Amino acid sequence: MRFRRIRKTEHGGRTHLAPGSRYGVVLDFSENLNPFPPVFSWNPGEIAVSSYPDNRYAALKEHIARIEGRTADEICVGNGSVELMRSFCQAVLRPGNRVSVPAHTFGEYAVSVECAGAVPVVPQDGTAMEFFCNPNNPTGTLVPRPEVMKKIQAHEDAGTLLFIDEAFIDLADPAESVTGVCSEHAFVLRSLTKAFCVPGIRFGWGVGCPDLIAAIEAIRPPWSVNAYAEGYARIALDHADQLEASRERIAEERSFLAGALASRGLSVCPSAVNFLLFQSPVHASLLKERLLAHGILVRDCASFGLPDHVRIAVRTRDENRTLLEALDACLP
Repeated sequence: MRFRRIRKTEHGGRTHLAPGSRYGVVLDFSENLNPFPPVFSWNPGEIAVSSYPDNRYAALKEHIARIEGRTADEICVGNGSVELMRSFCQAVLRPGNRVSVPAHTFGEYAVSVECAGAVPVVPQDGTAMEFFCNPNNPTGTLVPRPEVMKKIQAHEDAGTLLFIDEAFIDLADPAESVTGVCSEHAFVLRSLTKAFCVPGIRFGWGVGCPDLIAAIEAIRPPWSVNAYAEGYARIALDHADQLEASRERIAEERSFLAGALASRGLSVCPSAVNFLLFQSPVHASLLKERLLAHGILVRDCASFGLPDHVRIAVRTRDENRTLLEALDACLP
């Protein structure tokens, strides 16, 4: 029997290290998490787990809809962003459809397309839909809202779909978000993971027209959002105002870190979010290995099609200085 094989996407984080790795304590710059997350009280012990969650997630969707200025039937939820990407592709694509995926962006887009039997291609005309990451991972580039509106209009004119991933926008500028834009040709993805620094709580939500949302929800596995994630999401979203302070501190540290990298002769991509991409003077995988020997984990970007680039998270000042000291010891 023959099986279809789809190559899995590489991700950052310590779990990427091989089991039994010889490296000990690692300061992780490979995960793009908020180093200054909101602080609030949340007691998981108060959450009832003796019953199934409401598979409609009616109360949760109403809660999100009020925040987004939409209606509950325009909201879908899922076990993190990737589940929603997969459900979206299965809902809208047919085998053989071609889908525009940028060359240097999040690898799960292409995987989700392939899982639906469709074909990812570099952006071009004549495709059924387009993936668009804003701010983009790994470059950190943020496209202003008026330009995104033009993209939505172009897809409306062509009768195609635009998938907009705003997983990082809360750490850049939420005023540039288009979740409030009602269009049958646009779907916007959001996530708690990065902004609230909770990768262990898998929760994401999407915003789109009711018919599209119903199709996605029909494919989503039952009870995919567990009671802990649902409870956390409702409380966290009520504290999203604290992210303004996060953005201010991130911008300060990003400026410090980008300036320090540039002063070392490194070419740094301008970023609007909590990570930086720079060109390494040696192969990125080699620099990663050298830094690991100093207890620093970074993301080499070969899987993004950028084998000579490294992505680093923006962390606290002391941690950023530790990274810079390690870089000085590792660079030619």
